[in-house]
Amino acid sequence: MKTSTYKYIALTGAFAFLVACSTKKNSFVNRNYHAVTTEYNVLYNGNVALDKGIEDLKTTYSDNFWELLPIERMPAKAKEVDKPIAVGKEAKEKQKESEKNPDFSRAEDKAIKAIQKHSMNLGGSEKNPQMDEAHLLLGKSRYYQNRFIPALEALNYILYKYPTSDKIFEAKVWREKTNLRLENEAIAIKNLKQLLSEKSKIDEQIFADGNAILAQAYIATGSKDSAVYVLKKAAEFTKRNEEKARYHFILGQLYESLEYPDSAFAEFQTVIDMKRRSPRMYTIQAHARQAAQFDYKNGDTLVFMENYRKLLKDRENRPYLDIINYQVGLFYDNQEIDDKAVEYYNYSLRKNPQDKYLAASDHRNIAEIYFKNAEYVKAGKYYDSTLVFLDNRTREFRAIKKKRDNLDDVIKYEGIAQTNDSILSLVAMTDAERVRYFEDFIVKLKEADERERERLEKEAQIAENMSRANNGGNQSSVTAKAGNNTSMDQFSAMSKDAALAQNQGMKPTLQSANSQTTTSPQSAGQQGGTFYFYNSSMVSYGRMDFQRKWGNRQLTDNWRWSSENKSKNNSGSETETDSTAVASSKGEEGFNPRYSPDFYIGQLPTSQKVIDSLAKERNFAYYQLGNIYKDKFKEYQRAADKFEKLLVNDPEERLVLPSKYNLYKIYQIINPERAELYKQQILNEYPDSRYAEIIRNPSAEQNNNQSPEAVYANLFKQYEEGKLREVYPLVEEAIDTYTGEDVVSKFELLKANITGRLKGIEEFKNALNYVALNYPNKEEGKKAETILSKDIPTLEKVDFGNLAVSWKIVFKFEPTAENPDMKQLIDKLKKYIDESHNRSITLSNDIYTVNENFIVMHGFNSKEAAVDAVSILKDYKDYKITETPYVISTEDYKVVQIKKNFTEFLAIK
Repeated sequence: MKTSTYKYIALTGAFAFLVACSTKKNSFVNRNYHAVTTEYNVLYNGNVALDKGIEDLKTTYSDNFWELLPIERMPAKAKEVDKPIAVGKEAKEKQKESEKNPDFSRAEDKAIKAIQKHSMNLGGSEKNPQMDEAHLLLGKSRYYQNRFIPALEALNYILYKYPTSDKIFEAKVWREKTNLRLENEAIAIKNLKQLLSEKSKIDEQIFADGNAILAQAYIATGSKDSAVYVLKKAAEFTKRNEEKARYHFILGQLYESLEYPDSAFAEFQTVIDMKRRSPRMYTIQAHARQAAQFDYKNGDTLVFMENYRKLLKDRENRPYLDIINYQVGLFYDNQEIDDKAVEYYNYSLRKNPQDKYLAASDHRNIAEIYFKNAEYVKAGKYYDSTLVFLDNRTREFRAIKKKRDNLDDVIKYEGIAQTNDSILSLVAMTDAERVRYFEDFIVKLKEADERERERLEKEAQIAENMSRANNGGNQSSVTAKAGNNTSMDQFSAMSKDAALAQNQGMKPTLQSANSQTTTSPQSAGQQGGTFYFYNSSMVSYGRMDFQRKWGNRQLTDNWRWSSENKSKNNSGSETETDSTAVASSKGEEGFNPRYSPDFYIGQLPTSQKVIDSLAKERNFAYYQLGNIYKDKFKEYQRAADKFEKLLVNDPEERLVLPSKYNLYKIYQIINPERAELYKQQILNEYPDSRYAEIIRNPSAEQNNNQSPEAVYANLFKQYEEGKLREVYPLVEEAIDTYTGEDVVSKFELLKANITGRLKGIEEFKNALNYVALNYPNKEEGKKAETILSKDIPTLEKVDFGNLAVSWKIVFKFEPTAENPDMKQLIDKLKKYIDESHNRSITLSNDIYTVNENFIVMHGFNSKEAAVDAVSILKDYKDYKITETPYVISTEDYKVVQIKKNFTEFLAIK
């Protein structure tokens, strides 16, 4: 009986469940069943997924604190360039799914499931009270997937179908958020202002969200003052501490952009005062923004540094030490305490900042410090690192890239100037002064060598102790003890052979200290071996110890005496003292040339020609540096210093006037009184110069037909007309006249082309190389480099003996205008061409070299035809030419003109 009762109860329950599952019946059971199932099952899981996605977004989203923060963080849109190409419909669907945040996708799936399985749309109205929340979840999840049109559809559905819903205000806020993402700012502002006017009906958090979105809309339209007003309300009414901190931080940024520093400082202080209620990143960045407003000249630097010392010591700030150290570095940088600034910038870099622009700023600021201190090689390296971290599409990247490219020239010319200045200053000293100078240098050198020797010895000892410890488990104590007693002796013995081998560029013989067998580094480490050459510290120490005692020795027999013999030969003495030989043979400290003044003095130039060449090169380097600092870096004081130094060094005459004019232009900017001094010098000493004319009449420079550009255009036109000999000296004169101006590179390339036409490929190559090396960043320098790398190798390969297609008859003459023989020959050749009635034969007067021309008859289709023509010209009574004709193929004639080797052609003819 009981079994039957249970059976009927079970059947009744199953029937009731099936009836309740129906969405077609408007009954109390059905409505409540679907409402409860929707709210506590499907929507609950969907909202959990949505919240998880939002929290993940907060942790994964990377805020750029260098710019105004967005009010709301959004997932980045997938970049097509970063995605693999999907093939087939299924592959594309999988790729599309993989681009979505799985939490937001799950939230959308749950919302769709709630609508599809639990909606009770009967008689034109929805009977399930949870459907408005389902559509709201659907809109939110699509919004966070950057699918704004579908999101807008879901949100509009709520406003259309559920006007009395308790979620209506939230839905309206989300609709305007979506409009804002669709760039409908005007619509969003209008609707939000209307919505927020009903403040009494709206929940405080929704009111805060509405004001925050309205602030974002105002920012998007450029109305920052209006954005401040509504964002303050958002910060006041929001119940979420993270949002409150973010809004106050953005308010501080807005006040900064509006140039209200006091209000900005107060907003950042609000973030700091929130303490643990504010995420730590906002607090640290608020400190950083306040530091940016600090008055480094009049502010209380002690209080500033005390505050930052506390931040550095706080354990909670360890993840943000890159930011804090950067600010301390910036503090010292503005105080012009360069060593401290570089130190803290490097501390920041050692924390491996995730913020790329912070890393770029660290490198850039260090580069600027080194550049300011004229350490150009170091500055160049840090500029290179800066470019790695910058977006190559930004204006800052292009500016630094240009500065870095220009720095190559600075490094080159500063190196020349410093090196030649040092040599010339030593040459100018007396013998006693030179000896005293190098003795002081050698004292410092010995101290540095000793410090380095002690450091390497310590490292070697540590490495040896570690090796002994490793040997403990594999070797007996007797072996270990023996190794301890002999290791340093073996160490010293092997160091000599190693150093000698290295001096000769040879690899030392790898032989174990304790056995005759060799082992690999891996096996040595595993077996606890003490093989000398596997320990870099011991090798370095041994090499330095050997060089300290013996200097650089040749790998020869009797190497201990070889240095003494060399010293003896250099000094001119005929014999070596026995005491020195004995000392060397016993291994005592021998002669090290690095510790002798004569070693350095002997390398100084003594020829006046070499000294003059060094001075000339140094002066030109100063001139180039002055122009680079003036035109490319706008470093006017530094440019003036270079020109001033040049003028006191007795430069070539061609550099004096341009240098004084440059100083006049520079001092017009930084020191008008000194500019007047150079103006008078130019007018008095060079009254007829182009520079004097420009000073007297500044507008003449723009209208002057003799401007550098006009002169170049005129010379280039003559070059194209073939007036090579006439143009060549004019180009050289123009280069001297316009030295230091941008147009000089054009004249130099024109000169190289003329040189190639007149002097052949070898001279052409040298001239192009000069242009490429001296103007590497100019268009002409790059063009010269291209010709050198692509065209010159092809031209060098051409040679005599290629298959002939046509032939020529050539006569060689000196190109004088009054040469009667040349004129008579040309008349006879023209007469022959007219009487032969062969229209394929032409006559030309070709330039060969600076002093020679070719009169050339072109158009013979075979060598025999050319030979017959020569016979007629020599023997026929109407011509009877006496000049020597040369028959040459067109291909060989090209070789002659390219390589200027007509004599070689005659020799192999």
